[in-house]
Amino acid sequence: MTPFADLRADLALMTPVNERERVAIARTIDRLGWCDDPFDEHANIEHLTSSAFVVSSRGVVLHLHRRMGIWVQPGGHVDGGETSETAALRETFEETGLVAHHRCPPELFHVDVHPGPHGHLHHDLRYVVLAPPLEPTPAPGESPEVFWFDFGAAQARCEPDLRPVIEKLRQRVAAWDVKELLG
Repeated sequence: MTPFADLRADLALMTPVNERERVAIARTIDRLGWCDDPFDEHANIEHLTSSAFVVSSRGVVLHLHRRMGIWVQPGGHVDGGETSETAALRETFEETGLVAHHRCPPELFHVDVHPGPHGHLHHDLRYVVLAPPLEPTPAPGESPEVFWFDFGAAQARCEPDLRPVIEKLRQRVAAWDVKELLG
């Protein structure tokens, strides 16, 4: 089996929310074929990152990104030895203080390619995770502005490219068993 075959398969099965995501999926599948480690931020200026749409009965968590000044989901780089699924949970804890978990199996929900710091290009793998409906308590040094939003408020607050993704998330979560969301 080729490296990252499972991730390639997951990407190939995704239904993009718009043309931007369709292009991001294709570019990310291509990125997985390069000869370096696609998660290593030091190996290439284009690398994969991981983030999480954290949901509960309270809605979805967004935080004000410290560097970019926009409201987005928690996320960041994938550390050596981590999977993208594990990185999404770690980043959620670091940036929100919430202990989240994946549904079974983990759901790769959205993909976006966007500029990162230092001239890098991030191929962000975005997962849906569940967390208890507790108040966020971000770690020192992380953005203190992290809150639960109902889906309408999240769409109004988030950066514009996330709006159709938040709507897709609202529809997906509405179809779930409410017990899953009670934490």
